[in-house]
Amino acid sequence: MGTVTRGTTNPNRLRRMDRWIAVTHGAALRRAADPLAVDLGYGAAPWTAVELLGRLRTAAPRTRVVGIEIEPDRVAAAKPYERDGLVFRHGGFEIPVAGRPLLVRAANVLRQYDESEVAAVWARLCARLAPDGLLVEGTCDEIGRRHVWVALGPEGPRTVTFATRLGSLERPSDLAERLPKALIHRNVPGEPVHAFLRDFDRAWAAAAPYASYGARQRWIRAVRDLAGDWPVTDSARRWRQGEVTVTWKALAPSD
Repeated sequence: MGTVTRGTTNPNRLRRMDRWIAVTHGAALRRAADPLAVDLGYGAAPWTAVELLGRLRTAAPRTRVVGIEIEPDRVAAAKPYERDGLVFRHGGFEIPVAGRPLLVRAANVLRQYDESEVAAVWARLCARLAPDGLLVEGTCDEIGRRHVWVALGPEGPRTVTFATRLGSLERPSDLAERLPKALIHRNVPGEPVHAFLRDFDRAWAAAAPYASYGARQRWIRAVRDLAGDWPVTDSARRWRQGEVTVTWKALAPSD
């Protein structure tokens, strides 16, 4: 179920998302009897699935990964990269695996769909999750400098995470171009995500004196100020990585 994507991919493109998953979801993977993760729509080359296995196994050594692609030729091209804990299968949003995965990562998959289709896709994917499973769906640029993703449980969306290589950032609202499909058309006055990015830019400007200590210290200060008005869910440990996570309800479309 679904349509073929452009398939664009690069090594290390999803490293920020992978590291966040390993930290926030690693304990659940370690506890699971069968820690199964799915890389949905890995693209024309298998790099993201190969890297996902390596990064998750640093947190949970028994993790296994299934890469799923709707284009049969891409699956055939990925087969030589199969190894212990990593296989590739033909499929789409139906997630053709036995049992319920503990993780589904769908990066840069919904970009080509209409906003009106997102909720149904989320619901279908969440219905396939294990009871303590996680769906991570979002978008990043071609070399992995800027990411925005939504984390969802079986009950639906939970949080939105903004992540960036701080040295490349002029202002936080630069991340608007990488908002996931559910939010990218909502960055307009009157919508919560627009207000959030506006306030983040203001906090970033106010934190300019901290730039003399480096972009990381400026980011930490800006997020600390931002947390006074927005429900930030993470701590300085993640802020240091150029991340900030906010509850979904705070940024959800107004309608």
